[in-house]
Amino acid sequence: MNRTAGTGPCQALRAARILCAVTLPCEPYLLDPRPDGVHVLWHTEQPGRCQVALVGAGVPRMTEQEAYAAATGPADTGPGWRRFPAETRPLSRTREDAASSVPGRTYAGVTRRPVHRHLATVGGLPARRTPYRVVSVDDDGRAAVTAAYSLAPAVPPGRPARLLLTSDHQLMPMVPANLTKVGETAGAPLDGVLMAGDMVNVPDRASDWFDNARRPAFFAAFAGRVAGRWPGASILPHTPLYPAIGNHEVMGRWSATASLEEQFNDPQPGAWDVTTYEELFPVPRSDAGGPRWWSRTIGDVHLTTLFATSIWRTPKPTGRGKFQEAAGDVDRPERWGHGQFIFEPVARGSAQYRWLADELASPAARAARYRVVMFHHPSHGLGHHSAPPFTDPVPTIRPDGITYHYPAADDHILRDVEPLLDAAGVHLVLNGHSHVWNRFRNAAGVHWLETSNVGNSYGAYDVTSGRSRELPDGYVQQGDPGGLAPIVPTVAPLTGPDGAVLPYVASNDITVFTLLDTADGMVRSYRFDTVDPDAEVVLFDEFPLDGA
Repeated sequence: MNRTAGTGPCQALRAARILCAVTLPCEPYLLDPRPDGVHVLWHTEQPGRCQVALVGAGVPRMTEQEAYAAATGPADTGPGWRRFPAETRPLSRTREDAASSVPGRTYAGVTRRPVHRHLATVGGLPARRTPYRVVSVDDDGRAAVTAAYSLAPAVPPGRPARLLLTSDHQLMPMVPANLTKVGETAGAPLDGVLMAGDMVNVPDRASDWFDNARRPAFFAAFAGRVAGRWPGASILPHTPLYPAIGNHEVMGRWSATASLEEQFNDPQPGAWDVTTYEELFPVPRSDAGGPRWWSRTIGDVHLTTLFATSIWRTPKPTGRGKFQEAAGDVDRPERWGHGQFIFEPVARGSAQYRWLADELASPAARAARYRVVMFHHPSHGLGHHSAPPFTDPVPTIRPDGITYHYPAADDHILRDVEPLLDAAGVHLVLNGHSHVWNRFRNAAGVHWLETSNVGNSYGAYDVTSGRSRELPDGYVQQGDPGGLAPIVPTVAPLTGPDGAVLPYVASNDITVFTLLDTADGMVRSYRFDTVDPDAEVVLFDEFPLDGA
């Protein structure tokens, strides 16, 4: 059921007593700014009686009682403020289970956890930052009034933009330190966060997003609300998020008995789900792809975002995995994993491919100073997850077992997508997935960057590391499967035990983030050693999008 909190329901609360001890599962976050406005979203466990955003120069000076009165009073505007009611709807799949860690709660098994999304569409904004607060009144009349944050309309086309490039947070222990240093380094609010997928671990587990008690939940870290030395930073309450779908945004088959982790790990072709992702991030969207693939212009950047990822399967040579089904499951297709299959087709001829070709040729893309394409899978990369090729697994079914092969010549990204990007003059491709930092530049001048070393790293597989991927013969064991040479960081590369410079960062102690500033067209990557809390943030790589 959708409910719009308008003046009627809110006015009925004018005489209610305000209790300010109520807290929201997460602070508000921003999505999809428009020329004169932006979407403000927040969440509660009850639908509540009144959900509004207050916007205006006078909002920070309001006491909580004054903000409550403005939210529930008869007027839509007042001195220095305007009121924007939210549309309310429940998230349809959020649950917890015995593995969840929610403060003050335990779950014996998979249990529905009610979460309601409130979305206020703010309009009529001036071309500058404006303060806002959210007022949420629950079913019992108790109110939560947030701190004052800021919002702004979309950066006008052609204007410079400052963007954070990141991915693969997944509640990893270095994320709060990473975002704390982003906040300190970036200074003023950014114009956008480009998130190349894998925001949480199990997308239908509500506490992964909001309030995990053992590990840093996604929104908590991005709001500076993590307990401990590194709180994260208040970024998403001020800065719009531009997300892409990674494999950790996809749930598998629904089950009444399996744990959430087991359900997450049990998708089959045609039997998987991204509902929670789409409900949390209903915009940006396109007519063809909804929130799964879309494009937006952010100042002088044209961003195109794809749904290009596959289910992760173990490379181990026994059991259900990348390369085989479990022994004895030949006649039990309901137990098959179908190898590392691709969720949404992006190969030549698919709906997503056709949309991408049209979008890259659009006037908005052609007019932009910089063209950026973002998706999760890193076909160019030194990480473990850059191989096997990004293609549909080819099964071989015998009486004694089922095996899968991934033909190198059929990599959908290298064979089909990359030529489109080259021909369109794309400047930067942003990926994630392998939990490393590395970058490449192909013969057409397109930069490929993976900047996902914010949590557990699976290592880099390069001649300088001496490591080889754990893959069967016939697959690329070292280096980039796409054949590009990795670029050594230009400012302060790390070195190996022998003193050789390393073209990557793959560490469980050193975290990395990247900022794109189009005022000078530079992409700058920074690292921070979490083992030494007093260490300085180090600029270790920078390059111009217009050049090598």
